[in-house]
Amino acid sequence: MSHRSFTLPDPEIQSEFYADVPLKRFLAWVVDSLLVVLLCILVLPLTAFTGIFFFGFLLLVVGFAYRTITLANGSATLGMRLVSIEMRRADGDRFDLGTAFLHTLGFHLSFAFFVVQIVSIVLMLTTNRAQGLTDHVLGTVAINRAARS
Repeated sequence: MSHRSFTLPDPEIQSEFYADVPLKRFLAWVVDSLLVVLLCILVLPLTAFTGIFFFGFLLLVVGFAYRTITLANGSATLGMRLVSIEMRRADGDRFDLGTAFLHTLGFHLSFAFFVVQIVSIVLMLTTNRAQGLTDHVLGTVAINRAARS
Protein backbone atom coordinates (compact mmCIF):
# COMPACT_ATOMS: atom_id res chain seq x y z
CA MET A 1 0.00 0.00 0.00
CA SER A 2 1.43 3.35 -0.93
CA HIS A 3 0.85 6.56 0.94
CA ARG A 4 0.45 9.91 -0.74
CA SER A 5 3.49 12.08 -0.10
CA PHE A 6 3.25 15.64 1.02
CA THR A 7 5.88 18.16 1.92
CA LEU A 8 6.46 18.97 5.55
CA PRO A 9 4.26 21.84 6.70
CA ASP A 10 5.87 25.22 7.20
CA PRO A 11 5.80 26.00 10.94
CA GLU A 12 5.28 29.71 10.29
CA ILE A 13 2.33 29.40 7.90
CA GLN A 14 0.83 26.11 9.14
CA SER A 15 1.56 26.25 12.86
CA GLU A 16 -1.45 24.05 13.68
CA PHE A 17 0.61 21.02 12.58
CA TYR A 18 3.06 21.65 15.44
CA ALA A 19 0.70 23.02 18.13
CA ASP A 20 1.20 21.25 21.48
CA VAL A 21 3.40 18.56 19.90
CA PRO A 22 5.97 18.48 22.77
CA LEU A 23 3.21 17.92 25.35
CA LYS A 24 1.55 15.31 23.15
CA ARG A 25 4.88 13.51 22.68
CA PHE A 26 5.31 13.39 26.45
CA LEU A 27 1.79 12.02 26.98
CA ALA A 28 2.37 9.46 24.22
CA TRP A 29 5.64 8.42 25.91
CA VAL A 30 3.80 7.86 29.22
CA VAL A 31 1.13 5.72 27.52
CA ASP A 32 3.71 3.77 25.52
CA SER A 33 5.85 3.19 28.62
CA LEU A 34 2.85 1.78 30.49
CA LEU A 35 2.00 -0.47 27.53
CA VAL A 36 5.58 -1.79 27.37
CA VAL A 37 5.56 -2.57 31.10
CA LEU A 38 2.22 -4.35 30.68
CA LEU A 39 3.58 -6.36 27.73
CA CYS A 40 6.63 -7.34 29.77
CA ILE A 41 4.43 -8.48 32.66
CA LEU A 42 2.42 -10.59 30.21
CA VAL A 43 5.65 -12.10 28.86
CA LEU A 44 6.96 -13.05 32.32
CA PRO A 45 5.06 -16.37 32.53
CA LEU A 46 6.52 -17.35 29.14
CA THR A 47 9.99 -17.06 30.68
CA ALA A 48 8.98 -19.30 33.61
CA PHE A 49 9.27 -16.07 35.63
CA THR A 50 13.04 -16.00 35.16
CA GLY A 51 12.42 -12.72 33.34
CA ILE A 52 12.16 -11.10 36.77
CA PHE A 53 15.95 -11.40 37.05
CA PHE A 54 16.55 -9.50 33.81
CA PHE A 55 13.40 -7.35 33.78
CA GLY A 56 15.33 -4.19 32.81
CA PHE A 57 16.76 -5.94 29.76
CA LEU A 58 13.31 -7.35 28.95
CA LEU A 59 11.88 -3.82 29.08
CA LEU A 60 14.61 -2.62 26.72
CA VAL A 61 14.05 -5.39 24.16
CA VAL A 62 10.25 -5.33 24.25
CA GLY A 63 10.22 -1.50 24.17
CA PHE A 64 12.59 -1.41 21.20
CA ALA A 65 10.52 -3.96 19.28
CA TYR A 66 7.21 -2.27 20.20
CA ARG A 67 8.38 1.17 19.12
CA THR A 68 10.01 -0.02 15.88
CA ILE A 69 7.04 -2.16 14.81
CA THR A 70 4.37 0.43 15.61
CA LEU A 71 6.32 3.26 13.94
CA ALA A 72 6.91 1.12 10.84
CA ASN A 73 3.25 0.09 10.59
CA GLY A 74 1.54 3.43 11.06
CA SER A 75 4.22 6.06 11.55
CA ALA A 76 3.03 6.38 15.15
CA THR A 77 3.12 4.35 18.33
CA LEU A 78 -0.18 3.52 20.03
CA GLY A 79 0.40 6.39 22.44
CA MET A 80 1.00 8.77 19.53
CA ARG A 81 -2.20 7.60 17.86
CA LEU A 82 -4.09 8.24 21.09
CA VAL A 83 -2.95 11.89 21.16
CA SER A 84 -3.31 12.31 17.37
CA ILE A 85 0.30 12.81 16.31
CA GLU A 86 2.38 10.93 13.78
CA MET A 87 5.98 10.92 12.63
CA ARG A 88 7.04 11.97 9.14
CA ARG A 89 10.32 11.80 7.25
CA ALA A 90 12.02 14.84 5.72
CA ASP A 91 10.30 14.14 2.38
CA GLY A 92 6.89 14.10 4.12
CA ASP A 93 6.39 10.34 3.81
CA ARG A 94 5.47 8.04 6.65
CA PHE A 95 8.15 5.98 8.34
CA ASP A 96 9.32 2.77 6.72
CA LEU A 97 11.01 -0.03 8.69
CA GLY A 98 14.50 1.44 8.26
CA THR A 99 13.49 4.89 9.44
CA ALA A 100 11.48 3.41 12.32
CA PHE A 101 14.52 1.36 13.40
CA LEU A 102 16.90 4.33 13.22
CA HIS A 103 14.48 6.62 15.05
CA THR A 104 13.99 4.01 17.78
CA LEU A 105 17.75 3.53 18.07
CA GLY A 106 18.24 7.29 18.45
CA PHE A 107 15.39 7.44 20.96
CA HIS A 108 16.96 4.71 23.11
CA LEU A 109 20.45 6.19 22.84
CA SER A 110 19.16 9.55 23.99
CA PHE A 111 17.64 7.90 27.05
CA ALA A 112 20.93 6.16 27.76
CA PHE A 113 22.79 9.47 28.12
CA PHE A 114 21.18 12.04 30.42
CA VAL A 115 22.84 15.07 28.79
CA VAL A 116 21.71 13.95 25.32
CA GLN A 117 18.17 13.53 26.60
CA ILE A 118 18.18 17.04 28.10
CA VAL A 119 19.47 18.47 24.79
CA SER A 120 16.70 16.62 22.96
CA ILE A 121 14.01 17.96 25.30
CA VAL A 122 15.34 21.52 25.02
CA LEU A 123 15.29 21.24 21.22
CA MET A 124 11.68 19.99 21.27
CA LEU A 125 10.65 22.94 23.40
CA THR A 126 12.55 25.62 21.47
CA THR A 127 12.67 24.72 17.77
CA ASN A 128 9.91 25.81 15.42
CA ARG A 129 9.06 22.20 14.41
CA ALA A 130 9.41 20.82 17.97
CA GLN A 131 12.07 18.33 16.83
CA GLY A 132 14.21 16.38 19.26
CA LEU A 133 17.86 15.53 18.67
CA THR A 134 17.08 12.28 16.84
CA ASP A 135 14.58 14.16 14.68
CA HIS A 136 17.23 16.73 13.76
CA VAL A 137 19.74 14.01 12.85
CA LEU A 138 17.26 12.01 10.75
CA GLY A 139 15.28 14.97 9.42
CA THR A 140 12.06 13.62 10.92
CA VAL A 141 9.22 15.50 12.58
CA ALA A 142 6.13 14.81 14.68
CA ILE A 143 2.97 16.52 13.45
CA ASN A 144 -0.67 16.68 14.50
CA ARG A 145 -2.75 14.25 12.46
CA ALA A 146 -5.98 16.22 12.80
CA ALA A 147 -4.35 19.26 11.20
CA ARG A 148 -3.86 17.35 7.92
CA SER A 149 -7.56 17.00 7.10
